[in-house]
Amino acid sequence: MNDGFEKKKNANLTGRKKGGIITLPFIFASDVCEKLAVVGIATNMINYLTTELHMPLTKAATTITNFAGTASLTPLLGAIISDSFAGKFMTITVASTIYLIGMISLTLSAIIPKLRPPPCKGEAVCQVANSGQLIVLYLSLLFGAIGSGGIRPCAVAFGADQFDDLDSKQKTKSWNYYNWYYFVTGVAMLVSVTVLVYIQDNVGWGWGLGIPTIAMFLSIITFIGGYPLYRHLNPKKSPFTGLVRVCVAAFRKRKIPEVSDSKMLYQNDEIDASITLKGKLLHSDQFKFLDKAATVTEEDNTKTPDLWRLCTVHRVEELKSIIRMGPIWASGILLITAYSQINTFSLQQGKTMDRHLTKSFQIPAGSMYVFTLLAMLITTALYDRVLIPVSRRFTKLDRGISVLCRMAIGLVISIFPTLVAGFIEMKRKKIAMEHGLIEHSNEIIPMSVFWLLPQYCLYGMAEAFMSIGHIEFFNGEAPESLTSTAMAFYWISISIGNYVSTLMVTLVHKFSAGSNGENWLPDNNLNKGKLEYFYWLITIMQVINLIYYLICAKMYTYRQIQNHHEENNISEDNNIELSNNV
Repeated sequence: MNDGFEKKKNANLTGRKKGGIITLPFIFASDVCEKLAVVGIATNMINYLTTELHMPLTKAATTITNFAGTASLTPLLGAIISDSFAGKFMTITVASTIYLIGMISLTLSAIIPKLRPPPCKGEAVCQVANSGQLIVLYLSLLFGAIGSGGIRPCAVAFGADQFDDLDSKQKTKSWNYYNWYYFVTGVAMLVSVTVLVYIQDNVGWGWGLGIPTIAMFLSIITFIGGYPLYRHLNPKKSPFTGLVRVCVAAFRKRKIPEVSDSKMLYQNDEIDASITLKGKLLHSDQFKFLDKAATVTEEDNTKTPDLWRLCTVHRVEELKSIIRMGPIWASGILLITAYSQINTFSLQQGKTMDRHLTKSFQIPAGSMYVFTLLAMLITTALYDRVLIPVSRRFTKLDRGISVLCRMAIGLVISIFPTLVAGFIEMKRKKIAMEHGLIEHSNEIIPMSVFWLLPQYCLYGMAEAFMSIGHIEFFNGEAPESLTSTAMAFYWISISIGNYVSTLMVTLVHKFSAGSNGENWLPDNNLNKGKLEYFYWLITIMQVINLIYYLICAKMYTYRQIQNHHEENNISEDNNIELSNNV
């Protein structure tokens, strides 16, 4: 046992020779280029589908949310590959290359005339993209979704791997990194939704998609360039195997009585050495039926145990941690459902409104997202520089407020964007009616697009609290062997949120259809719809979701870790320090 502990300590010390703040320029430069590419395409994609491929509005909206959902579902596969055998660095590199192939294909479809339908002529009905042209589109999006599967669960986690919060000499902590990561990538997204969207709308889609493609290529080169400096944590065997073993062992021993003293449960530092470099999980009283997997019986060999029958406390607690995180994880789904409206219906609202800044210059509708990013960046900066120092005086917490509290604030704010958006939509349609523009979907309504600012800014404020908090929660509470998988769960919540949006749009479009052609979400003329009802339906769901989250957060139990200290701080009786990671 002592030999295992020494191996673990030495492995930890060896890992600290690399990594740290010196790696951030390479990681951030890569992430900036990647965000330029991804956001530069995704933000304005609905315009590409409706104006270049001539898709109906509802089909374009569901295509986007389906792609976003699939791109957020594949990270589970990427996380398994990363945590099982490939490692984060190799997974990110290969996935980025696959994403680049998809972007090249999409760019070619915008350049080569035969890969898209001919332009619309006057008032004539536009020719919709044929099956061959749609296949090129869907294959490009599929490559993008597969590439996202490797990038999304590993990018943030790989950066966090460069920091060791247990190292007292390291001044920069991982929770600082999360704020910096979101801020830096937010600046990149800011450039995407201004410069790139302007190029797409005013120069052409060839350049508008070509520039992000070049940026993606540069991100791969930059990321590989930092290889010698990175701190590489070796992947273990499939992390899910350990979770399944606990379930099987607990089931096989389901008939034995529960032990009264947790100290009697099985511990083996040597077996756990490779998955406890950052500390060993301590026993918790929740889900005690799983403790039977760590209960020693006469049939068990404690020296060379059958891990399908006898598991250590640490491995049992890994499964408990995942189960505890589940309800909190689910609370982020509806936030994404609401957030996905920015790139669909909110953008379409903006296209019908006066977007002039001067007589000769108007901002693209897709660039309205810049105000969401600005709100997110400003809120994140204020949170890091003002709220944390002030709240630290009262809470005595190093991070100011707990992550669960941060997420709660985000969920409260997230109620208001769709609530406000509904009233703005009513005003937009009222002005359209006053000017006789209800029947003219292509005419600009004399109402400034900046009326949409409240909903865009509120989305950004909610993201600064909820989304960053969600990422920090997953990385902080997930078992050490499941960091990439934990980030995959975050992206799966985004995936489900997008699919819920698709489902809601489909059902509302179907069941709100009237015999005279009325519909809450019309295909071609937003002026004749009832978009405000759709927004308020989401608002009601958000209120219910907030109540659900508060109940879950109240009942949540933080994991406890036995931290391994420096050699001069380790006593013979292995004194432990209890710490809450969140």
